[in-house]
Amino acid sequence: MDELVKRIEIDPEKLGGQPVIKGTRNPVTQILAMLANDWTVDEILKNFPELTEEDIKAAILYAKKILEKIDTHPLPGRR
Repeated sequence: MDELVKRIEIDPEKLGGQPVIKGTRNPVTQILAMLANDWTVDEILKNFPELTEEDIKAAILYAKKILEKIDTHPLPGRR
């Protein structure tokens, strides 16, 4: 699973430091937006041939790992 996340890179010289698929200029947010807008994996791959199915999985896993770090329901008195 962590092997997939290694497909993500953050480089201040690429798209202002947004997380992108390594070796591309495809931001994770773009992939997530396409999926949220009912694009299928096949449609994404057809329109962005530089991506692989593993890249799409990596974008989803990366977002999951980021969200897991956010404490959305902190206990009272804890920050």
